[in-house]
Amino acid sequence: MMGKLKERIQAFVNNRWLVFVAAIWIQSCAGIGYVFGSLSPVIKRSLNYNQRQLSKLGVAKDLGDSVGFLAGSLSEILPLWGALLVGALQNLIGYGWVWLIVTGRAPVLPLWAMCILIFVGNNGETFFNTAALVSCVQNFPKSRGPVVGILKGFAGLSGAILTQIYTMINFPDQAALIFMVAVGPAMVVVALMFIIRPVGGHRQVRPSDGLSFTFIYSVCLLLAAYLMGVMLLEDLVDVSHTLIIIFTVILFLLLVAPVVIPVKLSFSDEPKDLAVEEVLLPKPGQQEAGKSEQDEVIFSEVEDEKPKEVDLLPATERHKRIAQLQAKLCQAAAEGAVRVKRRRGPHRGEDFTLMQALIKADLWLIFFSLLLASGSGLTVIDNLGQMSQSLGYDNTHIFVSMISIWNFLGRVGGGYLSEIIVRDYAYPRPIAMAVSQLVMAVGHVFFAMGWPGAMYIGTLLIGLGYGAHWAIVPAAASELFGLKKFGALYNFLTLANPAGSLIFSGVIASSIYDREAEKQAHQHHIPPQISGSIFSGMFAVDEPLKCEGSICFFLTSMIMSGFCIIAGVLSLILVYRTKTVYANIYGKSRT
Repeated sequence: MMGKLKERIQAFVNNRWLVFVAAIWIQSCAGIGYVFGSLSPVIKRSLNYNQRQLSKLGVAKDLGDSVGFLAGSLSEILPLWGALLVGALQNLIGYGWVWLIVTGRAPVLPLWAMCILIFVGNNGETFFNTAALVSCVQNFPKSRGPVVGILKGFAGLSGAILTQIYTMINFPDQAALIFMVAVGPAMVVVALMFIIRPVGGHRQVRPSDGLSFTFIYSVCLLLAAYLMGVMLLEDLVDVSHTLIIIFTVILFLLLVAPVVIPVKLSFSDEPKDLAVEEVLLPKPGQQEAGKSEQDEVIFSEVEDEKPKEVDLLPATERHKRIAQLQAKLCQAAAEGAVRVKRRRGPHRGEDFTLMQALIKADLWLIFFSLLLASGSGLTVIDNLGQMSQSLGYDNTHIFVSMISIWNFLGRVGGGYLSEIIVRDYAYPRPIAMAVSQLVMAVGHVFFAMGWPGAMYIGTLLIGLGYGAHWAIVPAAASELFGLKKFGALYNFLTLANPAGSLIFSGVIASSIYDREAEKQAHQHHIPPQISGSIFSGMFAVDEPLKCEGSICFFLTSMIMSGFCIIAGVLSLILVYRTKTVYANIYGKSRT
């Protein structure tokens, strides 16, 4: 009896669903950057910063969110628990030091040093993201879309989750939120870091996996609806502290709910001789043991020698023709009749290093498509306060909350729908990216026109489209460039986000807004004043120039709509280029 219990516990510890659930919990507190809007007023007041100084801290935060080269590199050298520990230490040191300064427990540092602390604190998030995605994509190699979508979705929701927990704690000192951001995520990560690892998930496929994903999707939808309702209620009604505690307890129960999946799978009597999913990521050593160097070269030669019409054949016939060609080449090579060429590098779908991927057009198509589309989405998120104020809305908090929820649903839905496309139709995943970019283009038009209710529709479309990118892009990158160096590839692609925001928000949106504000000031004979940064509309200070009406963001929104259409075209080019790859990867599973 004890032996059986020990076996069940060991199965539970090594269950890929436990790794996935632990990754969800880490991601639920990993979106530290999303609560910066709540931290910044405390920092500003305590350190007597002006708006320009505060905006520099915001830039440091954005860079910390996105510069993940160190996280990608260390995740290949260190075990994943080591990378998570580095991220937890960065988070603790960066924000912990900021808390000490804000509360007067440490001497005030110059602005550049504060920027470094914010960068270091937020950069810990890239380690959490990388470790969670790398482990789960390897454990679920044929369910990458849903896995990435759910994980990135919870990262997007973490701001609302952390805010709700802080509301429950109800500290009179607002600086305590900085302390919670410093200590909370670090504690969760340290508690779970040894669970986050590859566990040979491709050998753990069960018939019930579809139901398990359905259950987690249901929890996601329920959680999104619940948080939306709670945030609106707390914003519009004076809620008692007892009720807030009840709301937070229910939130914790929803977050814990997915753990029933690994518990049921490990302690139930479901038979173990189940169909094994095709291994997309061979185990280390297995590839070398089962395949000689000549076999690798022969495979490369087959790719070069096969006629183009072979790729257009049905999956069964295509595999048969390729096998025949490979056999002929093997025999000819053995007899010396042909000299097999050495491959110059990996083919699509195999494992690339970052340097090998950087010379491929496919990677740059993804990067620039992401830069144009997600950069425009981040611009809306960063400027949503000003955009809603310019259209006459007083309560901008509602739109900020709404776009967080739509962002979450976009990530979860983007992963789910793109998985249907590749699994059921063996069609390239980037087609889902093109669709989300066209949805965003329409959303920008609604913002530009400023019709009654347009803010609600625009927020919905931009939130869904922007979120979908962060489910589709990591999954597509892992399919085209392999899983071996996925951490480095993913962190390179995330650089497109701040790069796009820097162009759209830092150059285009702020310049046009300031120009229109000055025009209106001259018309009303208001003496011109220095308008702060692009964030000045979000933090009213020193009465900066304000712009009113849809004209404030009309040109910016139309420009971003056009760039989203260009991004969609780039995605369609990628679809055309990768049809064969997806047919080879997923075509076999349909036969």
